[in-house]
Amino acid sequence: MRDHNERLVLSLLRRHGSLAKTDIARMSQLSIQTVSVIMRKLEEDGLLVRQKPVRGKVGQPSVPMALNPERAYFFGLKIGRRSAEVVLIDFLGNIRSMRKLSYRYPTPRETTRFALDSIAAIRAGLSPDQDRRIAGLGIAIPFQLWDWADTAGAPREIMDEWRRADIRADIQARQDFPVYLQNDATSACGAELVFGQTGGLRDFIYFYIGTFAGGGVVLNGALFAGRTGNAGALGSMPVPGPDGRPIQLIEAASLALLERKLLARGLDTSFLWDSPTEWGEIGPDLEAWIETAAEALGYAIVSASALIDFEAAIVEGWMPATVRARLVKAVAAALTRINVAGIQVPEVREGTVGIDARSLGGASLPLSERFLIASALPVGA
Repeated sequence: MRDHNERLVLSLLRRHGSLAKTDIARMSQLSIQTVSVIMRKLEEDGLLVRQKPVRGKVGQPSVPMALNPERAYFFGLKIGRRSAEVVLIDFLGNIRSMRKLSYRYPTPRETTRFALDSIAAIRAGLSPDQDRRIAGLGIAIPFQLWDWADTAGAPREIMDEWRRADIRADIQARQDFPVYLQNDATSACGAELVFGQTGGLRDFIYFYIGTFAGGGVVLNGALFAGRTGNAGALGSMPVPGPDGRPIQLIEAASLALLERKLLARGLDTSFLWDSPTEWGEIGPDLEAWIETAAEALGYAIVSASALIDFEAAIVEGWMPATVRARLVKAVAAALTRINVAGIQVPEVREGTVGIDARSLGGASLPLSERFLIASALPVGA
C-alpha cells in the first residue's frame, strides 16, 4: 500500500502520461524536495521509468518520468447478462490478454469455472516474474442480478442461485492476490475515470447501455459509489413511459428491448452480443430503439442535473461506435424538447473507453485500491 503523496504522484502520471518533477510539484502543491524523494523511491520500486530528457532554453534538461507498464498487472472479470470476460491489463491499462464466454444467461457455477480456468490459462502464459507482479482482480457484476430474471428471459430458479452465491469469496479462495467486487456499471464509470479521455472533467454522470442500462457518478474527480456501493443505479431511475406513466430507465434504454423487437420479427439476435463492434444493417428497429432510449436518457439526465450540477453526461455501451454516436446525438436532441428551466444542462458526450469498459473497470478496482488516490486530485491537476 502506498502513502497518500506517493499515490498522488502516481495518479498524476496516470492522468498525464509523463511529467517532470517541476510539473508534479506544481500540480500536487508539494515541494520540489518532497517530489524528488517520492519519485526516487517510486523509481527504485520499479514503478516509474525515465523518459528522454527535454532541453529548455536555459539550465539543465528536465527528465520526465512515466509509469512502468511492466511493474504491475491486474485482472478484471466482467459478468454480464449475456457474456462474461476476463482481461489482464498492465500498469498503463493496456489489455495484455482477454478471454470471453457467451451464454443465454449466467449461472454461478458456470461463471466461476470460466473465471478460474481463464485466470489459470492466462497466468500459465506469463513468466514467473510477471506472475509475481499480479496485484489483484476486480469483479464487475450487476448487483441483485436475480431481480432481472424475467427481463433477461432466464429461469427464475437459476437466477435465484445468485442470491446464495459469493463469487468473490469463491475466486479469492483459489488465488494468491486480493479480489475486489463492484457493480458493473459503476465499474465501467470507473474505467472512464481512470483510463478514459475525460479532459479534466470533475463532475459527470455516466450511462452504460448493455443488456440493461446502468450507470455511475463521478464527483469532484472521484468515483462516488455510495454507502452500499450502489450509488448511480441509474437503471432504476424513473422516466416517462409510452403512456406518460413512469417506468424505469432500464425498461426504455436497454439493449434487451432492441433484442425483443428483432426476435419478434424472427431474426437472429446473437450478433448483438457476439459482434458489438459491427452490427451491420438493422433498419427501422434500431432507429426506433435509439429514439426511445434517447428520450428516456434525456429525462434521466435532466432529473440528475436537478440534484447535482454535472459538467457532462457520458454515454457508453455494448454497441458499435457508430451506433453510440447516433445515440448521443439523439440524446442531445431530446434534451432540447424537455423543459429545463432552472437547470444547467450538462454537455452530452460519447464514452472514450469503448465496449470493454466494464471488464477494464473491474481491473481498475485493484489498480485504484493499491496505487491511486481515492479522493480527487487538486484543482488544476
